[in-house]
Amino acid sequence: MISDLMARTLPRLRRQAGTLELDALREAGRLALGVDCLAVSLLTTDTGRREPLWYSGALARRFEDIEYVLGSGPSGEAAARGRPVLVPDLAATRAERWPMLAAESAPLPVLAVFCFPLGVGAVHLGTLTAVRRTRGPLTGAQTDDAFALAAAITSLCLAVPDHDAGTPEEDPPALLRAVVHQATGMLSVQLGVPLSEALARLCACAYASGRPVGDISRDIVDRRLRLGENEERNSFGREGPAP
Repeated sequence: MISDLMARTLPRLRRQAGTLELDALREAGRLALGVDCLAVSLLTTDTGRREPLWYSGALARRFEDIEYVLGSGPSGEAAARGRPVLVPDLAATRAERWPMLAAESAPLPVLAVFCFPLGVGAVHLGTLTAVRRTRGPLTGAQTDDAFALAAAITSLCLAVPDHDAGTPEEDPPALLRAVVHQATGMLSVQLGVPLSEALARLCACAYASGRPVGDISRDIVDRRLRLGENEERNSFGREGPAP
């Protein structure tokens, strides 16, 4: 059974035509779930990775970026398996489960992570990820609220606007990592490799440099950075802007 607060919050989530009301999402996380930030990501059909749609805080975005670069973590596991992954103490997680995640996320004040799948039946769409600065599990009521919130966001993501009924036309929310896709395509052509390998090299570059993958991608798209043949040895060729 969901809380009265979540019952009042759910109708406020939809803003218009496929967009999420971030104030309502922020309130749902902070007051109903007792977490610091929420993130909503969807799986893409081309790479099978999750792409961020909405965040209620920068901390969730930074944690999701680490998961994206490493290619493993609780959010990805929840999306792939279609069941929740609840981590009340991230530091206590076995290293072999998500290699390097605890070490790489250590600089962030993220001590607990709770991930709920978005989807219907066997169809997996993505995840609702909640991060918290304190250790400890969600209560039973908070878990119920999280499932209800995930179901509502799933419905929002699947909804098709009824333009004939007067709903204003609006494009679906742009993926926040659109620049990553641009950079991946450029690398695929430059290096003569498949998109999947180009993305892996891009993430390896971001990891080796200690910079967000979005920043590395922007440098590639703007032609400030060109990955050479030896980027796996942390040797990156730089070039100036295109003439």
